[in-house]
Amino acid sequence: MDAAALRGVVPYLPTPLGADGKVDSAALARLCEHLIASGVHGLTPLGSTGEFAYLDFAQREATVRATVEAAAGRVPVIAGVAATATADAVRQARRWAELGADGILAILEAYFPIPEAGVVEYFTAIADASDLPVTLYTNPNFQRSDLTLDAIDRLADHPNVRFLKDASTNTGRLLSVLQRSGDRIGVFAASSHITTAVMLIGGRGWLAGPSCLVPEQSVRLYELCRAGEWEAAMVLQRDLWAVNQVFARYNLAAAVKAGLRLQEFDMGDPVPPQRPLAAEAVADIRAALERAGALPA
Repeated sequence: MDAAALRGVVPYLPTPLGADGKVDSAALARLCEHLIASGVHGLTPLGSTGEFAYLDFAQREATVRATVEAAAGRVPVIAGVAATATADAVRQARRWAELGADGILAILEAYFPIPEAGVVEYFTAIADASDLPVTLYTNPNFQRSDLTLDAIDRLADHPNVRFLKDASTNTGRLLSVLQRSGDRIGVFAASSHITTAVMLIGGRGWLAGPSCLVPEQSVRLYELCRAGEWEAAMVLQRDLWAVNQVFARYNLAAAVKAGLRLQEFDMGDPVPPQRPLAAEAVADIRAALERAGALPA
């Protein structure tokens, strides 16, 4: 599976945990099967929606293994690597490669502020850890040490750094990346962006948790954008944007898990101390999914 050619809709998967804290591989496999049947172009375990920050190494390992087994080579698996220490990140990257992941989503967790040189060294170490293509993940809403345009440009020279997934709300920043480094690094949007706009300026697609809930609609939107049918794309985008907006109001993992439960995919509750959504929040999600035609009849 050539993850270096990745394009399209790549959902961030939730992580289903049982009462014993173990990953529910069967529930995850069932969701993966549904998403692949819906036409998605890849799967990402251990993204933000996957609650990576709340999982220990064994849980992360089980999640990657279950996703690789469920995908069975049909779509690439881009597995999340996240740590505060570089050595831990390198260990994860090597292990996910051994388990059969097709690519790495590289995330920097930070407690103390890190200078730009340290940020570049962290991502470089992950890229050096295996031959897998690496997607840099930048999310200024949650990360203490964001990737600057200069840092992205430097990292884009690494042969294994192939993509950037940007979860800011700044589409102008994405255009700056594309104009400066777009010959060396492909750009993916997040659910915080209007994805049609990102596709219009040269994006490759989007990696996003809400796509788990609207996979067929997301794939259709991508296909319209690739065909240059921008007017039709914006009609569909408006309905899907309502889904993005409602999820932005709540804890993302809790919201995705609540929405999937409405669709008869029980992925459990968010990892404590996160809390499940209240009834009124679930009602908001139900309304957004109904508008998008994403609930069972």
